Amino acid sequence: MRTEHEIPTPDGGRLWADRRGAGTPVVLLHGSGMDSRLWDAVVPTLARHHDVIRYDARGLGRSAPPDRPFDDLADLRTVLDHFRLTRPALVGLSMGGETALDFTVAHPDRVAALALIGASVSGHDWPPSSDTTAYAEARRRGDAAALAALELSVWAALGRTAPGGELIETMITENAARRITSEHHLTGAPPRDAESHLTRITTPTLIVHGDHDHPEIAAIAARLTAAIPAATSHRLPDADHYLPLRTPERLSALLLTHLA
Repeated sequence: MRTEHEIPTPDGGRLWADRRGAGTPVVLLHGSGMDSRLWDAVVPTLARHHDVIRYDARGLGRSAPPDRPFDDLADLRTVLDHFRLTRPALVGLSMGGETALDFTVAHPDRVAALALIGASVSGHDWPPSSDTTAYAEARRRGDAAALAALELSVWAALGRTAPGGELIETMITENAARRITSEHHLTGAPPRDAESHLTRITTPTLIVHGDHDHPEIAAIAARLTAAIPAATSHRLPDADHYLPLRTPERLSALLLTHLA
């Protein structure tokens, strides 16, 4: 059975969430400029074995846009509390992986397992590049079209004709303007540095990245794998940053094994 939820946050926001399946709980977190449709191709498989919850991050997808500073970790905690989840597994892609990792560092007793897919990590010093400069300029100008074009060219390298390509393009285009608003208000969250605390993480952790992802994601995956004591790592072929849509069968198999 599938149910949809509109979850109020303590600061007046509203988060959209979807729940289906039965079993041990798993919460899915998407990345910047995306929404929970990222998980469309893996949820049916996961929900045959788990209680699967996915939600749209603040201001993206069907969640209400922020009008004041907010904290993504507080939003995640609100979702867990709404569903009365004491120790779910967290599965996060990109910025969703960073949020899941930050939450695990802050609340290790509330996370049963962790899966980081094409993940970033707070405290990481990204090297300067033409891509990061272009992103900063698009955000400064509030240019949603330029931001969407950058997202598709840099992070969806396999293009529109690869699996999931049409949905990726639709999702990124629809969320581009919302992303600018959301990221503007997310600056209210305190700075974090999970990279300095990786060796303290005892949660079983799966690390996955695609062979066509941004080179820095591969560097971060190597850092996470080396530093987290209970980590296992996989590099999937024929996948860019959008692994759940590019290679859902392989990713689902890895997740089911890790979450068993």
